[in-house]
Amino acid sequence: MSRVLVTGAGGMLGRVVLEEIPGAVGATRQELDICDERQARAVLARERPHWVVHCAAYTDVDGAEAEPEEALRVNGEGAGIVARAAAEVGAGIVYISSDYVFDGSKGSPYVEDDATGPISAYGRSKLAGEQAVTEANDNHLIIRTSWLFGPYGRNFVDTILTLAHEREKLQVVHDQIGCPTYTRHLARAIAQLLEAPARGVHHVAGGGACSWFEFASEAVRLAGVACDVEPCTTEQFPRPAPRPANSVLRATREQTPRLDHWRVGLRAYLAERGWLVTSPDPDTVPPEVATG
Repeated sequence: MSRVLVTGAGGMLGRVVLEEIPGAVGATRQELDICDERQARAVLARERPHWVVHCAAYTDVDGAEAEPEEALRVNGEGAGIVARAAAEVGAGIVYISSDYVFDGSKGSPYVEDDATGPISAYGRSKLAGEQAVTEANDNHLIIRTSWLFGPYGRNFVDTILTLAHEREKLQVVHDQIGCPTYTRHLARAIAQLLEAPARGVHHVAGGGACSWFEFASEAVRLAGVACDVEPCTTEQFPRPAPRPANSVLRATREQTPRLDHWRVGLRAYLAERGWLVTSPDPDTVPPEVATG
């Protein structure tokens, strides 16, 4: 494996990437301010990596609506700074992007060459990052992923299970669909892409697709929590940031690793946390999951 430097090494994805890529070194927010060009150049010159896996990001989708300049500064300008610093030492860069670069109006899954059109400040900042990285470093790999959950940091599964323990009933939106992605599966795919080596834009997300309601229902059921999960509409559950109704990602590149179904990832995550109580229902699990 090439020498890899992981930015955002204290975050939900960065910590897992460090665990899954042998010999990788990390830089946390305290060790590397990605918006400080002088510091970025110094860290890259000291570490001399072959690849930078850029996990550092502004990730508060709703918060970005209140401070779009800050989201753009971190996700756009910061990504460009790190990409340029990497290029100066001959390193490639992996930029972790988002399904939210799309507007959600397509009636089928989004592929790599589909036109982007973000509808939120967060989505615009991630697209700006893609553009900045592409311009700053020819040796780039852009990975679009979605609906991340994993053992470190805040995530949807943890939030739902916390609420399910506190309440008898939950309402969760059913008219937004996407691909829940287990961070360990994503980190292993990143390692595979670095070994390929791959370039350009790749869609790497959990297999299958579901709504937030379906995702929450399965998490509650597998964790054995006595809570009724009911569907509601986006209109009934307004948030500061608009979300795409459809953000399902499909991989079409031959080199792109295909991740396990999201239900497999969810089951693995709950088992990792010691929360898995209920076995999958064979009547509701697709054949590729039941045999996976």
